[in-house]
Amino acid sequence: MEIWINPACSKCRSALTLLDAEGADYTVRRYLEDVPTKDEIRDVLRRLGLEPWDITRTQEADAKALDLKDREAWPRDASGRERWIAALAEHPKLIQRPIITADDGTAVVGRTEEAVRDALGR
Repeated sequence: MEIWINPACSKCRSALTLLDAEGADYTVRRYLEDVPTKDEIRDVLRRLGLEPWDITRTQEADAKALDLKDREAWPRDASGRERWIAALAEHPKLIQRPIITADDGTAVVGRTEEAVRDALGR
């Protein structure tokens, strides 16, 4: 199990606390320092069953600078998918956190205790 975190994020710290309390075996990836490649982002999206815009923090300053809310410039369909993935790789602050990749090949966005427990059960 791997968890992508930003140490400054309270949701990430809560997820780590729960994983530790449950005795989980996991690896921490500080994704702002160890930035995921486009292929890694594609893989985690496949594992999550989500699209890149589903895990994008659109309120971040980088998102506003890129004007990600402009649906004409940033279509949320197959035609825009690779551009979104490139933006996440270039601006990792835009990636929703924490993301937990489970041992069964799936992943969850662990923003709630329930989601973290779900990852533990996989």
